[in-house]
Amino acid sequence: MSGESSDILTPQYTAEQIAAFNAELEGKTPQEILIWAIDHLDGLYQTTAFGLTGTAALDMISKISLDREEIHLVPLIFIDTLHHFPETLQLAQTASETYLAPLHTYTPPGVSTAAEFSAKYGDRLWETDEASYDYLVKVEPAARAYKELGVKAVITGRRRSQGAEREGLKILEVDERGLIKVNPLISWTFKQVKEYVDKEGVPYNPLLDKGYRSIGDIHSTAAPNPDLIDSDAAERSGRWQGKSKSECGLHSNYWDMKKRFEEKSNPAATATTVETL
Repeated sequence: MSGESSDILTPQYTAEQIAAFNAELEGKTPQEILIWAIDHLDGLYQTTAFGLTGTAALDMISKISLDREEIHLVPLIFIDTLHHFPETLQLAQTASETYLAPLHTYTPPGVSTAAEFSAKYGDRLWETDEASYDYLVKVEPAARAYKELGVKAVITGRRRSQGAEREGLKILEVDERGLIKVNPLISWTFKQVKEYVDKEGVPYNPLLDKGYRSIGDIHSTAAPNPDLIDSDAAERSGRWQGKSKSECGLHSNYWDMKKRFEEKSNPAATATTVETL
């Protein structure tokens, strides 16, 4: 498969070691998991869209850094899909400035505004070709960020209580490229995260005060069912309403997403490849 070798990472640890680490870290606090990650993982970054869990982890990392007389030990990667709420974009800037955290922002390939995106890739692509949209606004920019920045491990905001595909999460996961994903707040509920954010005065998205819980692109985010507003079941109910999906593509199989996009983008080349096999 052409181009794949440059996307494959040399494993930092064997599968057996990762399993042993997971056993060791199960039941630890988010702070203890973050300290372990900072001390044991090379090329560590935090990927975040500045949801509530992400900002809580950001605050924890800042406190760990200050305890060590450092400014901020884990740089941030923000994937700007060009379709975020203005509140999300403002929070990204505010959080980076508040914690003096290096912020690396990546956008879809070859464009820097929503208008440019529509002109280059088609109007309302999320409706006409959702898989290609996910690849262009999330998967490709993230892969480009990982390559350019030398990322080998990322801290995420995923938690088991978010349900769906996240119920079976492990603290450490290794994806198909060899990228290690760390889920430090994996065992916390939304209520626990919100209590931490309120107690510590962590900046958060003001849309949360309007009933939103999981905040993504404007067109794929709605306030959750008000009857469930205080339950974990509501947290991601406002995402992709009426659709069967529960992830944006960042946590789907990278090779599958890339292959499907390339086949759609260049069907002639795909057909030629098939004929020569």
